[in-house]
Amino acid sequence: MLNLPGASDDRMVYDPGVLEAALSAAIGDDPALADELRVAFLDSAATMIVALGRARDAGQWEQAAWRLKGLAASFGAIDLMMAADAAGRAAPGDPAALDAVRDAIG
Repeated sequence: MLNLPGASDDRMVYDPGVLEAALSAAIGDDPALADELRVAFLDSAATMIVALGRARDAGQWEQAAWRLKGLAASFGAIDLMMAADAAGRAAPGDPAALDAVRDAIG
């Protein structure tokens, strides 16, 4: 697991069923590649959530939210995609939006 600053238990988790299904559909039976993509997804999501939390204006906030939404969509992480979409429409720094995004990861 990856540490995610500000998460309720400082741990980042994901729904392995959704991610595994997306990876399997994309690459078939290649466990090494699946592991590499899984790590890349989790690292990217953590980075984008940190960027969202550090956004200082509406432009930075919206950009971070839309990037996170796109990442989530590309991996079939629907809950995260919906939370990122809602965050993008929220006021910059909205604590409820940040919590929803963090909760969607774990």
